[in-house]
Amino acid sequence: MEVGRALPVGWELVPLLDLGELIRGVTYTKNDASDSPFSGSVPVLRANNIQYRHFELDGLVHVPSDLVSPAQIITKGDVVIATSSGSIAVIGKAAQAQEDLGAGFGAFCGLIRPSTEISLEYYGHFFSTEYYRSNVSAMARGVNINNLKKSHFESLSFPLAPLNEQRRIAAKLDTTLAAVDACRQRLDGVEALLKRFRQAVLAAATSGELTREWREERGIEAVWPEVRLGDHAEGFNYGTSTKSQRDGEIPVLRMGNIQAGEIEWGDLVYTSDLAEIAKYMLDSGDILFNRTNSPELVGKTALYRGERPAIFAGYLIRVRCSASLNPEFLNLSFNSPRGRDYCWSVKSDGVSQSNNNAKKLAAYPFALPPIDEQQEIACRSQDLFSLADQLESRLTTARKTVERLTPALLAKAFRGELVPQDPGDEPASAFLERIRAARQAEAAASGPSRRGRRQAAANPVPSPAEAAPVTPDRLANLLRECGALSERALLAASELDPASFQAQLAHERHLGAIGHVVDDGQELLEAVG
Repeated sequence: MEVGRALPVGWELVPLLDLGELIRGVTYTKNDASDSPFSGSVPVLRANNIQYRHFELDGLVHVPSDLVSPAQIITKGDVVIATSSGSIAVIGKAAQAQEDLGAGFGAFCGLIRPSTEISLEYYGHFFSTEYYRSNVSAMARGVNINNLKKSHFESLSFPLAPLNEQRRIAAKLDTTLAAVDACRQRLDGVEALLKRFRQAVLAAATSGELTREWREERGIEAVWPEVRLGDHAEGFNYGTSTKSQRDGEIPVLRMGNIQAGEIEWGDLVYTSDLAEIAKYMLDSGDILFNRTNSPELVGKTALYRGERPAIFAGYLIRVRCSASLNPEFLNLSFNSPRGRDYCWSVKSDGVSQSNNNAKKLAAYPFALPPIDEQQEIACRSQDLFSLADQLESRLTTARKTVERLTPALLAKAFRGELVPQDPGDEPASAFLERIRAARQAEAAASGPSRRGRRQAAANPVPSPAEAAPVTPDRLANLLRECGALSERALLAASELDPASFQAQLAHERHLGAIGHVVDDGQELLEAVG
């Protein structure tokens, strides 16, 4: 697949669709579909049901069964692909069925049904490679919607290993990628653990638990009075409503710049208006409160520490603390479970946004420790959050490493570097010929084309009386040359008409020249002796 890189001995680089049949999805109207099963219905997968190397089977639509052909029912080994989408990230997404699903797939999807002559698992892994993903993304790009066509799949090259090596590669990938997935899940668990840790720190900081031993050492009574924020703040000010610019002298902080209690200094807008700057300039220690946002985000806050001069926008409220209130402690309180619950309880909901105002903010009730304990809480919390930040940084690095493993393993697999080669393996070219012969036989069995019918009229097939004469080992010799073949593949290779082929096959079976063998669940014919 890589330019200039030679394939191992015994491998073949072949067009992708030489090894599988592309089937288009079920076409149905909105009136045909239902979110629930009904009498005579069939479930149908859509592009959103295709996830990373697996299917998400929630949210299937159901359509009348007469709209779904038997070929459109997903069976084990089938690869279902998103072939039409407005998102380039979605187009080409693929997953392989690990069992018969008894479901169809929609018109914005396609399905490739691999040949039974190859390892289905080996074929399926190809659709997770960087080669596949990058090529389909490049080919599918459109103006308003991205589409994959049959010609796109035909243009993809597939590195075909000897059959036994395919099986070894598939087995190795199954175990190694399962280990990678397990590692990814454990990292997800660490992320959730860190989130719970941060919440636990906030709860302990604002309940007194974080400084319990500190108070005991000093003989301080563990009673914090309940207060209202308005009694310990010097102002609640709304920000500027003037439209900001992409360039200017001073950043204008917006609600998107408030993340996890801190100021995020990316995606900034600016102002050069001197009057605006004088009126809305932030001081170190100011708390910014997001008064308007979606219901889950309204009320988020951040502490401005004077990192750089800035003003603030109109969807934010600036809170300045009095001498009795430490800004770090107030920020912890706002972001604690109690603070978030208060914001949720007093918000007013609109069509798509929720709102809080300065009056509700001033009424915020919370437990206020003495100022020296607030400072101790702020220091201890920052130490714990710094530890969490370090762990999060290591988690990010580990995630990047894990995300690189899958494409690296797949690239090695399809270069022939994942498992050892065996010189005794039948080369890919041998069973590739069987696949092509089987396809020719299948095409012949399904009926001649229009051109074929015209040729047949000019050259009629001989009647049974005129059929080719029976010989002792005509078909057996073919099987010795080609290896075991299905009956349809042997018919194509024999170049006999169907009647003559059946007579010849029956004769050689009677003589014991041809037997059969079951390989990978498929019954094949083989020469005897």
